[in-house]
Amino acid sequence: MNATSTPKPLAGVKVLDLSRVLAGPWCGQLLADMGADVIKVERPGSGDDTRHWGPPWLPGTRESAYYLSANRGKRSVTVDMARPEGQQLIKQLVAQSDVLLENFKVGGLAKYGLDYPSLKGENPRLIYCSITGFGQKSPYSHRAGYDFMIQAMGGIMSLTGQPDDAPGGGPVKTGVATADIFTGLYAANAILAALFQRERSNSGTHIDMALMDVQVGVLANQALNYLTSHQVPQRLGNAHPNIVPYQAFATADGHMILAVGNDDQFKRCCTVLELGALSHDPRFASNGARVANREQLIPTLQAAFLRHDTAHWLAALEAVGVPSGPINTLDRVFDDPHVKARQLKQTLPHPQAGQVDLVSNPIRFNDVALNADMPPPGLGQHTQQVLEEMLQLDAQQIATLKQQGII
Repeated sequence: MNATSTPKPLAGVKVLDLSRVLAGPWCGQLLADMGADVIKVERPGSGDDTRHWGPPWLPGTRESAYYLSANRGKRSVTVDMARPEGQQLIKQLVAQSDVLLENFKVGGLAKYGLDYPSLKGENPRLIYCSITGFGQKSPYSHRAGYDFMIQAMGGIMSLTGQPDDAPGGGPVKTGVATADIFTGLYAANAILAALFQRERSNSGTHIDMALMDVQVGVLANQALNYLTSHQVPQRLGNAHPNIVPYQAFATADGHMILAVGNDDQFKRCCTVLELGALSHDPRFASNGARVANREQLIPTLQAAFLRHDTAHWLAALEAVGVPSGPINTLDRVFDDPHVKARQLKQTLPHPQAGQVDLVSNPIRFNDVALNADMPPPGLGQHTQQVLEEMLQLDAQQIATLKQQGII
């Protein structure tokens, strides 16, 4: 597939993105990568909060790295929605849009006439996606939702980190805002489903996404460990609750990951470690037995790994098909042969900085990554273009709106 000659999957879909920070913008960026025309509506003068969440800044600009991570491929329009004239502009844009994405507090847009019941009348085919901390109907709906808080309330921090009685023990958040990111991904999936449904029903829908719901939803096997056994899972550091050995081990020069997924891999691992007898020991011959007897097994494996450096073990284990890997810092990640071969670093031209490095969308269609070809926009960069194109406003009308502080 030629990226320039074949239309992207969402070509022709217009998205009005009223969201800010991460969950909503992450969703909007994914839709933009897939070909949607995503118009980011921002506050005049300040814009998305994350524009100011630095350092680091893109050299030659005041654009933060945080903002750049979630806004590729969008067009930025500044509108003061607190003003009736600004509300009218947004309603006119809504009339020509397929999707509206917002993450205001529950009821926060009603006072502007920009809530779903109000806008449904303007555009019955509108797909309106609301992202909040706790959803439209919840005892906590009035609360603001922040990723860190949601990770705590939703259980993932109780599962992440060392046990309380271990050095450095205690609950730990993930290193990136996973509740926000997962919510953005779920929201994009929901929007795609709503677009497909609309082809049959010819009507829009209101999508209600809650960070708390998503965090609980992605507890995955740990949630089922609890629901099945009624035993509360505990933190195991880098170990796995259901698979052994599946954790980090210290080596002669650092640390590495061993990910043994079945009994045959365990036998081959034991051969490499010169511990072949372990794979025939009834305490360790099956995964279930290894989980039950991890306290007896792990110290023996750990002692063996300390005999050689990480590179030695990675080569030896790879040679017999046992999954293992280094624990890379980000400089090593972006220097990794896989990352380079898959072109996971994307470089785009930038009007102020000359160029900007971004992380590629991992989705590939016919060996071509679905990446938008525009960098994250400057604040209000496309205001005039969008108002002329979508609302047919002339230069004088736009100048007047700007003079009045509406855009």
